[in-house]
Amino acid sequence: MAEMKTYTGGCHCGQVRYEATTDLTQVVSCNCSICHKLGAVLTFVPPEQFKSLSGADTVKTYQFNKKVINHLHCPTCGVQSYSTGKGPDGKQMFAINLRCVDGVDLSTLNAFPYNGRDA
Repeated sequence: MAEMKTYTGGCHCGQVRYEATTDLTQVVSCNCSICHKLGAVLTFVPPEQFKSLSGADTVKTYQFNKKVINHLHCPTCGVQSYSTGKGPDGKQMFAINLRCVDGVDLSTLNAFPYNGRDA
């Protein structure tokens, strides 16, 4: 059974900080144009499993393609540590960039490849 755990993360300068409760058994490596350039490895959580600790009122939004995902980045350091939007089921979700989560060793995770380039 998957182990749910609360992780903290944020941007490089520390202005944007959050907590996310998730298990890391299902993580995604997306090849869409932005995830590819960011090197993002993602986990997805519903709003009740995400808590902004700081910076949510200062983040800048970038949208592209279908404009259904808000790619949020810190206005100071520019790091995109999470995004928000609606999942395929139409429900609100947060996409957490695991490269921005404290203490996560990506080499221990088995990321599922997602073909976002053609989605």
